[in-house]
Amino acid sequence: MVNSALSTTAYALLGLLVFDRENPEGMTGYELKQRADFTLRYYWVSPAMSQIYTELRKLSEAELVETAPSDGPARYRVTELGEEQLQTWLFHGEVGFPILKHPVALRLLMGRLSTPEQLGGMLEGHLDDLAARRADLQGVRDMLGDEHRVRYAAMVADWGLAYYDSEAQIVAGLRERLDGMD
Repeated sequence: MVNSALSTTAYALLGLLVFDRENPEGMTGYELKQRADFTLRYYWVSPAMSQIYTELRKLSEAELVETAPSDGPARYRVTELGEEQLQTWLFHGEVGFPILKHPVALRLLMGRLSTPEQLGGMLEGHLDDLAARRADLQGVRDMLGDEHRVRYAAMVADWGLAYYDSEAQIVAGLRERLDGMD
């Protein structure tokens, strides 16, 4: 049964810890934050440090992570129960439909309060942002290469690249439509 008391962020952190399960030292909250910033930010909100420590406390209380011996900051490792719970969530939890929170679309919705020129500038800025993010993600994808152990991360990077390409195509089409407005 899926532990409904855990947030999706908690499961994301468990997943990040599973990547390092062979490392007996575990990871600090700061290292988890770095990994989250490097990986999750392309398709999920990277949690704040305070949220990471809150979730780690909950995961520890639920015995899904344990603290590894350390002379410095607390280091966390996923437990066997934590990995089992993560797999239950992965394969039996409700996936849900993504919620689109798109500030550019929201502003375009209110375009009546603006001008086609102002909206066109906003869309051009969004196209520039998309190109920069895509280039950043392409760097990650290139780094992943075709290594077997990161093949699923590579698939997500490919998905992200296709998303950015699709988003750019949609925005360019909207920009053309704006150019044709009086």
